Amino acid sequence: MTTRKSHSGRIALVTGASRGIGAAAAKELARQGAHVILAARSQGGLEEVDDAIRAEGGSATLVPLDLREPQSCIELAKAIESRWGRLDALVAAAGVLGPLTPVSQIEPKLWAETFTVNFHANWALIRALEPLLKASDSGRAVFLTSGAVKSTRAYWSAYAASKAALDALVECWAKEMAATNVRANLVNPGPMRTAMRKAAFPGEDPQTLPPPEALAPLIADMAGPDYAENGAWVDFPTAETALSGPG
Repeated sequence: MTTRKSHSGRIALVTGASRGIGAAAAKELARQGAHVILAARSQGGLEEVDDAIRAEGGSATLVPLDLREPQSCIELAKAIESRWGRLDALVAAAGVLGPLTPVSQIEPKLWAETFTVNFHANWALIRALEPLLKASDSGRAVFLTSGAVKSTRAYWSAYAASKAALDALVECWAKEMAATNVRANLVNPGPMRTAMRKAAFPGEDPQTLPPPEALAPLIADMAGPDYAENGAWVDFPTAETALSGPG
């Protein structure tokens, strides 16, 4: 089978690229011809993904990045602007589960960290990278959301609330971008064979769940120049797409 080259010549940034969904998405984007900027805290994990990409003839740039540091997104944007002058695709895959604890018992530090990674860091990315996405002829941004937003459960407040905030942020931004060449959308992976899922459901057999590689082609499509939806909430398990209301 011939690999599609939908991303040939495009520059794509993937956060959370050292493992799981981020790593799988980065490899798929590289497979389709993108030069992928791999961003994550783990240098070792980034090197493994880079090795896998290069083994298949792809190319990548490694950027050790701590999204909890407010200045990191600004510095990243400066580096991208200096080298490429644009960004064609952003896949924001970094996230944390946070504490599975009663609301009244959550430590403020853990609450803040969950919101910092799942919500504030994505706002910082949007703020820093919007000009670079606009500089592309078809800027695309894909953010990972969660079914926990629409089906809440006890003890999941930090994770669910931070993802709900992310949904609102992205949907608002998508409407702001409606008259531009930038499109922003959300994708819900559903239950997937990841370290986060294992931490949340330690008794579950991971072999009963799809691997991140199953989701990667959809993310690559949503990050591609031909994807026209804007402000969509795409549910991978059901293949359903919901659009936010009119602005």
